Amino acid sequence: MAPTRAQLQKAAEALCDDFSQKKDLGTLLSHFSTSHQVTAVEHGEQCLAPFLGRPFTGLKNVEQYFGLLQEHLTYENMKFSEWVVDTEVMKVSVKGNADFTWTSTKEMWKETFTYTLDFDEDLKVTDYQVWADSGAAYLARKGKLNELRKLRREQA
Repeated sequence: MAPTRAQLQKAAEALCDDFSQKKDLGTLLSHFSTSHQVTAVEHGEQCLAPFLGRPFTGLKNVEQYFGLLQEHLTYENMKFSEWVVDTEVMKVSVKGNADFTWTSTKEMWKETFTYTLDFDEDLKVTDYQVWADSGAAYLARKGKLNELRKLRREQA
């Protein structure tokens, strides 16, 4: 029997809640399928950040993806809203907001992003896709985001 809208949304909310609460990698991976091939992709130009622009396929590689996020980013005030649930294709899309910091430079930015999550019949994630502000991440990584903001204020 196919999952209901409420069941799909609850499964997506569980992953999003654990991510927003900075749970450990094992907890995050527990939301992913062990009966299907799993993939995590954060869309963007691959050269901008080590976690962008390439599929992380298989649980070990999905773990690597989340590890790279933990290595390079911290975040606060993560919230999710505007849930779109499609029971026919077992997919959930959601908008998120958070305050991100690139750990090595300490540069911060506010970001709106989206997740699209595909689920298997056991309500486990098979495909995890993210669309985010890769430009802000890149500038923060290079330590140039605050410099650019200052220049913009001076020109205004």
